[in-house]
Amino acid sequence: MGLFDALLGRRAVKGPAASERLFALSTAYVTLQTEYSISSAGVAGIVFQPLATADFQAMVKDMVEVVKATASEMGASVESKDDDYGFRWLIVRDPQAAVEDLVVTINGVSSGVEDGGYGERLLCAVFAFKDSQGQPVNFIYNYKRGTWYPFVPADGAQKRSTERELQLKAQLADELPIEPELERWFPLWGIPF
Repeated sequence: MGLFDALLGRRAVKGPAASERLFALSTAYVTLQTEYSISSAGVAGIVFQPLATADFQAMVKDMVEVVKATASEMGASVESKDDDYGFRWLIVRDPQAAVEDLVVTINGVSSGVEDGGYGERLLCAVFAFKDSQGQPVNFIYNYKRGTWYPFVPADGAQKRSTERELQLKAQLADELPIEPELERWFPLWGIPF
């Protein structure tokens, strides 16, 4: 990495092989579905911290166009949203899509951001599921740590079911690289899907 890259804030994400750990959800989904009656909600998103530079904006625009073209081939819709905290979300929706298709699409976005030299701007990917009672169960992939954790919102404003989250951790410990430090299981309130 050169001085110019450092001044522009470009760095490669170091640590675990992000794509390999991201794809672990594809195999864990079989267990989620068959043993725990948790099914895909058909939506996933990736969130990153945008930059106001022309280079970054052009990279994001090109990436969004590629993802939209790819997603439309499989019947999915793609939208980009900025949240209340100033982060940008790229959301893929397809109720008929296999979890593997959503993982591949999200991996394509993260690879595009990393290839553009902005891997450190990636925050996380979120995959939405529902349990047998229709309650939301989200799995969050932290790009900086290369680990997963469950986020289960509970009834009420900004409450979570930590008991259910810990149960999912125990159930999927052999399937997913789960974040071992519970204080890093950050709740994501206001997920735009």
